[in-house]
Amino acid sequence: ACSPTDLSELLKEGTKESHDRAENTQFVKDFLKGRIKKELFKLATVALYFTYSALEEEMDRNKDNPVFAPLYFPLELHRREALVKDLKYFYGEDWKEKIQCSEATQHYVDRIHHVGQHEPELLVAHAYTRYMGDLSGGQVLKKVAQRALKLPSTEEGIQFYMFDNISNAQQFKQLYRARMNALDLDKNSKERIVEEANRAFRFNMQVFDELDEIGRSLTEEAQDGGLPVHDGKGDLRKCPYYADKLAGKAGPGCPCHAAVALAKQPLVQLLLAACVAVAAGAAAWYIM
Repeated sequence: ACSPTDLSELLKEGTKESHDRAENTQFVKDFLKGRIKKELFKLATVALYFTYSALEEEMDRNKDNPVFAPLYFPLELHRREALVKDLKYFYGEDWKEKIQCSEATQHYVDRIHHVGQHEPELLVAHAYTRYMGDLSGGQVLKKVAQRALKLPSTEEGIQFYMFDNISNAQQFKQLYRARMNALDLDKNSKERIVEEANRAFRFNMQVFDELDEIGRSLTEEAQDGGLPVHDGKGDLRKCPYYADKLAGKAGPGCPCHAAVALAKQPLVQLLLAACVAVAAGAAAWYIM
């Protein structure tokens, strides 16, 4: 049984409001509904890579420090290597040359390094916020991402969510909380850890908001890495056919533009709808 003064209970109650706010950010709500663009998911993976690289570097630094040592589970929890696999899948072998730390993520990373080097007892807050969330809601996000982004059944691209060395997540979380409660901390230190956990949630929400802002600028085509479809508006330089025209070259009209115009014709839309209906009927028959 947990006591109201146990650190795990103080964190649970003290971060409830922050947890609710994080879950209700637009990015998370869209993600849970399967409305996650592939390019945005890749950028989220990049943010996680930089965050966990910093967190696990500071955890390694403090693995023998009594204010943190009982929570050092590198084999079971560390995510950096899993994230490297995901980045290789999304960006290729030269992934390091293709990614960069965003502004919001950098603020988060800087705080983690400060805590690890100057206030190691507060590292508990960052580890709790990230890993306990990964073992809980993160498992839901794994399934959503795999389905929405049509990722391979071999679980490539979602290694971050795979905890191969934890056979029972619920039991491990109970162990982790018990270790937290056994830390030799006074009341003031516990209050500071709760405050830091709320700060960690704010950093996460800032990253979510940053991703949401980027997401609004992405076209639907960009999420699948395909060529952008142009309607004659926006930045024409992004289309090679319009680029030729801007350079004064004569040539055929943009096929993307032509396809969009054709698709708007009522007869074409009717034919497309009929094809979809036939395909759906065939699929239903096959499943039966």
